Amino acid sequence: MKTSNLYIGRFAPSPTGPLHFGSLVCALGSYLDAIAHGGHWLVRMEDLDPPREEPGAADRILKSLEAHGLHWYGPLEWQSRRHSLYEDILAEMAARDLIYPCHCSRSQIRRNGGHDNIACRTGAEEQGPSARRLQTPCALRLKCAGTEEQFVDIWRGEQRQLIGEDTILKRRDGLHAYQLAVVVDDIDQRVSHVVRGADLLDTTGAQQLLFRLLGATPPQYGHLPLVMGPDGHQKLSKQNHAPAIDDRRAAANLCTALGFLGFHTPAELAHERPEHILKWAAARWQRHQVDMRDRQLH
Repeated sequence: MKTSNLYIGRFAPSPTGPLHFGSLVCALGSYLDAIAHGGHWLVRMEDLDPPREEPGAADRILKSLEAHGLHWYGPLEWQSRRHSLYEDILAEMAARDLIYPCHCSRSQIRRNGGHDNIACRTGAEEQGPSARRLQTPCALRLKCAGTEEQFVDIWRGEQRQLIGEDTILKRRDGLHAYQLAVVVDDIDQRVSHVVRGADLLDTTGAQQLLFRLLGATPPQYGHLPLVMGPDGHQKLSKQNHAPAIDDRRAAANLCTALGFLGFHTPAELAHERPEHILKWAAARWQRHQVDMRDRQLH
């Protein structure tokens, strides 16, 4: 698979709820880094988990992005429409003996204090392909435990990650896992830079390995600071009922998000149109000036 020299960034929200302030910070940071480097900014809806999705959330997220002037380049992609691509990749990986079926239940994994990679792999090999096909449901795991991955984060510098568990690429319930879909889609869309929240830093090593196994060059990763929730210990998220941003206050929201990222915005900027605010910020975007503290919004 080929990669492009053009900077291509992306924002990939999950439609489990409306856009909140933490999501806006990530969207804004990824947008500004792409535009400031003369690149394109894509949006991809990661709608792979129907049980967790909130009806109408995808449309609300897209309307919020547009209300804040965060217009994406090219067509919007939906992961729910790409299952055949994921299945093709899994078939290719199975033929190369890179994955194996895992019948371990969550209760087994909890009792063992984690997934027993070696025992599970050995059991799958002993059963053989025909026996494995008869046992359902099962997850599909990538043989990767024990691998150490290194990369240089845009803001956090050199990183080393030891992959402790064979990564799930397809879940027991038949849904394709985030780790598979995010890498396959980033390759397919020729994403060169992934700027996202620091809560996803620990997933990067396994993703980078999967890029290389699929014959692609991994993107450059950068992990932004997190907006923390009211308790100061957990990030602001849909799971802890983060309030939706008010699209009627788009200019004020953007200025607040810029302040969180380290900008000192003039007071009059909050009275401008979102497009003007974004143009102002892109012209002044400097990676080294990003405030890297995880903190609450004040």
